[in-house]
This record gives sequence, C-alpha cells and structure tokens, in this order.
Amino acid sequence: MNKKNGQYEALALAILKKVGGPQNISSVTHCMTRLRFNLKDSNIPNDDEVKKISGVLGVARSGGQYQVVIGQTVSDVYAALLDVSKGKLTAEPPIDLNVDKDLEKKNKLSLKNIGNAILNKLAGSLTPLIPVLMVGGVFKMLMTILGPQMLKILAVNSDLYRTFAFVGDACFYFLPILVGYTAAKQFHTSKVLGMLLGAIMLQPDFVKISMSKAAFSIYGIPMFKVNYASSIIPIILTVWVMSYVYAFLNKHIGPTLRTIFVAPITVAIMLPISLCVLGPLGGIIGDGFSTMLVKFGNQGGVATILTIVTIGALWEFMVLTGMHLVLMTTLLLVFTQVGHEGVVSVGALCATFAVSGVALGAALKAAKSKKDRALFWGFFVSAFIGGVTEPTLYGLILPHKRTFLSLMIGGACGALYGAIAKIINYMPAGASNFLSVLGFSGGVSVMNLINAIIAAGIAFSVAALATYLIGYQSKISSTK
Repeated sequence: MNKKNGQYEALALAILKKVGGPQNISSVTHCMTRLRFNLKDSNIPNDDEVKKISGVLGVARSGGQYQVVIGQTVSDVYAALLDVSKGKLTAEPPIDLNVDKDLEKKNKLSLKNIGNAILNKLAGSLTPLIPVLMVGGVFKMLMTILGPQMLKILAVNSDLYRTFAFVGDACFYFLPILVGYTAAKQFHTSKVLGMLLGAIMLQPDFVKISMSKAAFSIYGIPMFKVNYASSIIPIILTVWVMSYVYAFLNKHIGPTLRTIFVAPITVAIMLPISLCVLGPLGGIIGDGFSTMLVKFGNQGGVATILTIVTIGALWEFMVLTGMHLVLMTTLLLVFTQVGHEGVVSVGALCATFAVSGVALGAALKAAKSKKDRALFWGFFVSAFIGGVTEPTLYGLILPHKRTFLSLMIGGACGALYGAIAKIINYMPAGASNFLSVLGFSGGVSVMNLINAIIAAGIAFSVAALATYLIGYQSKISSTK
C-alpha cells in the first residue's frame, strides 16, 4: 500500500467511525468535493468532532443528507470508504454535479444568501488557482529580493531578472483565461469556451483597440474601453451568463447540428454581452465609487480622515474588482502636480500591510493543520517580502469569510492613525512589499517616515491579531 492510499484509508476509517459505522448508513455517494451520507440516525455524528478529522474541510447538513467536505480527492476517499467497510457499503453513481445548485434554489432569497452565493462562486473560481498565484508570487519575490530594490544582485536588464519578470507577470496577466476555465467548472458549462472568452479579452489586437482613443463597436453597439489584463470579475460574470446561453442552445439545437453550431453561436451571442455590458460594468461602478471617494477626500478635516479609513478598509476589495484604477490615476495626477500625495497612498499602504497581517495570523492560528500552516506561511512571505497579495486574497481571504473582517479592521485602524498623523507619500512608484514605507521618507521631517511605519505596523498587527482571535475556519461550504 502506498502512502497516499494509506492516508485515504485512515481518513475513511475516521469518518466512518464518527458517522456511526456502516450500520448507520443507508447509502453513501459523492459529488465533486463531498461525501454524501443518507444516515439512519442523523443525530449520531457530532459535527465539531467530524470537522477535527485531518483531511476534512467542513460539514454540511442539507437536503436530508449528511455531507462531509473533502475536496478534490473525494473520489479516492470514497473508494477507500467502500474498501474499509468490508463490503457493507456498495458503490453508487456520483451525484449530478448540479445537485448543490438545486439545493441552493431552496434557500430563501435574502441579502445574506445572495452574498454567500457570490462569495461561494468567487472562491470556487479562484481557489484552484492557488498554485499559479504562488508561482507568480515566488518569482516576483525573487525579482524584489535579488533586484535593485533590495540586494542589487540582478540588474533590471539581465536575462535572469527578465525571466523572473515574464514568468511572474504571466501568472497574473492571463488570469482571465485561467479563471475562464475554473469559473466554467463552477457554473457547469463548457470549460474551453470559458477559456476562449478570457483569451478574447487579452487578444493583442483587442488590447490595442482597448488602449486606443478611437471609438469601437460590437455589432454596432458601442464598446466601453477596459483593460482586462489580470482581471477576474468580468470573466466570471461572462462565464456565468454564458452558462445559460450554452445550456439553452444545447437544449434547443438538435444532436445533428449541436456539435457544429452551439459553440460558435454561443460566442457570437456573448461578444456584445461580455465586451459591451458585463466587462465594463465593474469599471463603470468603480469609476463612480472612486470618483466619489476622491471628491470626499479633498474636503479636508473629518471628510479626509473618513476617506482614508474607507480606502484602508476597502482597498483590496477594490483591487479585486478593478475599482482602484481611478484612485491610482488620481494618485499619479496629484503627484505630477504637487510632488506628493496623502490620501489614496495612505489607505493603500495600510491595506497592503493588513493583507500580510491576515496571512501571518492565519499561519499562527493553523497550529493543528500542517498543510494550512505551510500554505499560509507561503502567503505571508509572498505578500510581506515579495509584495504580491493575490495568493493571500484568493487563497485565504475569499475562501474563509471571517478573514474579510480582520482585513478591514486592520486596514482601517492603520489608515486612521496615518490620517490623523497626516503622513505624506513622496514616491508614487516605490516597492509594494514591506519596503513601501520608504516612500514616506521624503519631506522636511523624519517623523513622517516614523508615523508611516507606525501606521503600517498598526495595520499589520491588528489584522494579524484579529485573524488569530476570530479565526479562519468559517469556510464557504458549497465551494466545489
């Protein structure tokens, strides 16, 4: 028996014991991530005890079933479960992957359920990308450590530095294609078409069109110009709508013509929907929200303090949706006019340090899980040293809803101190890691830098402490 099979059998035995043994199981099957038990006595399993089993990601009771969340190895654990039952359990066909979609429809329509559903799909689309994000984070971290920002071992124009750069950039630039695949899995639709729609957003000629000032239309419909590189929300929205279009065409086009016409017609329908409506939607909303923040931040006094605190709390969420771009444009504009900036950059600084704090707090909290601990330490190093926050955002904060609160508290607290101390940033294009505080080293007083370090330290420490105290165990149980 190899090591992995032994681990699966040990996990299966532990689960079997906690649910009451074969004698308490009427039937058992599995879907993409869960073992699904129909139990004779559903009061026997203790949810907290089952959750403590190493390898169990969560527990759910829904649709009359007792569901144990395993993850992508569920089929292996299911096979081991049948083996260790010594013939008392028999194999059943895996459940239709749409079963959870059916169960979700039974939930009452409420803001909470809608919010949970959105987070479920975001996490389900982004969690599989953790290996890619970690690759990007590590290569960008090597650029930072070995490049001119720190050790000065590699020159910017050296072959090795440029190699690290194009590998790191590729991991993030082509996210629309990767998310096109993972989102298609979430919405149970064509994966290759999901990837294709993501690729269209990054096609070189289309990128040139998006960057140009000339008007452009799709089927005569004016297209709002958006740069989709590294974006995630537009492609997730696109694939979501595509899943309905694709399913409708599959249902109404006969088997003979389906292979030829369904895919081209789907893409033809999605082009204006994606590029003229869904894709620009985030940008339009972001422009309005960001412009409002900028105007409010220019009022001075309490208004400016509240704006900086809001940016500190919400900056990373704006980054996720692309809403931060207007703020970045404003930041650069202010720099070109007066040579320094003290609103957007203050909130962004504290939010970035808060991400590192969340990763550290989760790593310290994950004392009983070697797998989580190693992963979260990797996230921390990537964010704090490498200046790459995406692995923490997509791999920790989105799948674990409690950490949203920790991130916001940390970013807001640090930003509040920075706003009251009136710190000013003198370097618009500095480092994005722990060295980013050096951008506040200009000016006539060293206290500006000291206060910036204190603000960043508050954001980092409060986020880490909040994560450690609140925990990260509140998982999105329906993630596939």
